Amino acid sequence: MKVIICGAGQVGEQIARHLSYERNDITVIDHNPDLISHLSNTLDISGVTGCASHPDILDAAGARDSDMIIATTRSDEVNMVICQVSHSVFSIPRKIARIRSPSYLEINYSDLYRAEHLPIDVIISPEREVAEAAVSRLETPSAFEIETFLGGKAQLIGISLDNNCPVINTPLRQLSELFSNLNAIVLGVRRDRNLFIPKSEDQLFAGDQVYVFTTVTDRQRTLEIFGKDMKRGNRIVIVGGGNVGLNVAKTLEQKNRDKVHCKLIEKDRGRAELVADSLERTVILNGDGLDLSLLEEANIEQADAMLAVTDDDKTNLLTCTRAKSSGCPLAISLVNDSSLNSLLQPMGIDAYINPRATTVSSILRHIRHGRVRAVYSVGDAEAEMIEAQVLGTSPLAGKILKDISWPEGVLVGAVMKENKILIPRSDTVFLEGDIITVFYRTKDIEKVERLLEVGINFF
Repeated sequence: MKVIICGAGQVGEQIARHLSYERNDITVIDHNPDLISHLSNTLDISGVTGCASHPDILDAAGARDSDMIIATTRSDEVNMVICQVSHSVFSIPRKIARIRSPSYLEINYSDLYRAEHLPIDVIISPEREVAEAAVSRLETPSAFEIETFLGGKAQLIGISLDNNCPVINTPLRQLSELFSNLNAIVLGVRRDRNLFIPKSEDQLFAGDQVYVFTTVTDRQRTLEIFGKDMKRGNRIVIVGGGNVGLNVAKTLEQKNRDKVHCKLIEKDRGRAELVADSLERTVILNGDGLDLSLLEEANIEQADAMLAVTDDDKTNLLTCTRAKSSGCPLAISLVNDSSLNSLLQPMGIDAYINPRATTVSSILRHIRHGRVRAVYSVGDAEAEMIEAQVLGTSPLAGKILKDISWPEGVLVGAVMKENKILIPRSDTVFLEGDIITVFYRTKDIEKVERLLEVGINFF
C-alpha cells in the first residue's frame, strides 16, 4: 500500500515508523530537510522536501498512485488544503487530517467536510483525544496509563508496583491458579526501562510497571490484587487553560455535574477570561501554576488530584512536583517529550499523558479500519494492543489456543464471544466472528498480521 505522510514532526515520524514496520510504501513530506534526512536514514521510507500542500510537491511524492494521505502538519489550514488538493487533483481515495482548532470541529459545521466541499474522510483532534485520556486517568487514579477496548467492556491498565503489592515475587502461573475466576491477565512488564512480554514463570518485582488487561466489572478487584484502589477524588486542580485543559473541565462538568469541584489555573489573562466564559461551575484563577501562593489559593493541599496540561513539559513536571510536595495525593502530567518519562517516578508524578501516543493510536485505528476495530500505541511506541475480528481465513479460526503456534512476544488479552468477554485459557477455541485483543511489541506487527490475516484495509 502506498501512503503519503505530510509533516515529519513527532506524530508524523511515529506513524511512518509504524507503517514502515509493515513494509508499506511510505513517503514523508516536510519543509525541513534535516527532518526528512533523519527519517530517510533511520527508516525504510522516501522523503520529499517542500510544502506538502503544493501540487508539484505532492506529485513528486507519488500522489498520482497513492492509496492514502495523512496530513499531520502543525497548521490546520495546510492540512485542509492538502486533503483538497489530494482529492481534486490526484483523486487519492483516503484522506486523514489532524485538526486542532475547536472552531473547525463544531458540530454545526460538520457539512464542511463532505466530499463536495472539503473532502476529508477522517478528522483527528489531538486536544479532544488527549482530554478524553486525561479524564480516564482521573477516573482510575491508581493507573499511570489506561485504554478501553471491546465496546467499553474491557481496559488495558498500566500499574506501577510498590513494596505494598501483595503479589510481588510471585510467578504469573501461580497468580492464574490463585485467582482462576478473575478476568485479568498481565500482558507486558517494563523493568529497568525495558518493556517485555512476560512468560508464565516470570515474577513481578517492586518497581515494575505492568500492563494488565481486565474487564471493567473485574477492574476494582484486579487493582486491589495489585495493591491499588479505585478511590476517585472530586476536588480537581487543572493547570493550563488551553484546548486540552478546557476540554477536560467541560467533560468533568458534563459527566459529573455537581459531584466534582474543579479549579483551573491559566497564566494568560485573555485566555483565562475566554475559558471562564466557556465553563459554568469551574473556578478560574489567573496566574502561574508554578506560583506556590496561587496553588495555595487553589487549596492544592486539599485537592484530590492535580492535572498539569500546559504546552510546556517542564512546567507540567515542576507544577506536579510542587503540588505533591504541598500534599496533593495524585499528580498527572502532560508529557510530549518521551525522553522525560524516566523522570516521572523519581519526581513522584503518578501518571502521564502522551499526546503523541494518543494521536498516533487514533490515526492507526482509522488506518486499519474494517477488520481491525481498534489499535493502541503503548508507551513510546514500544508495543501495541490491537482489537480485531477473527476471519474465516485466519489461522486462528476453529483452533484451540494451546494448538496454535503463537509467535514469541505475542499474547492474547481477551476474546469476546457474542458480547461475553473471556480471558482465554488453554482450551479456548477461536471461532470466526470472535473479537480478540492481542498485545505485542511494535516490531512484531508482521507476525500479528499473519495470525489475523489483516493489514491496512479501508475498503
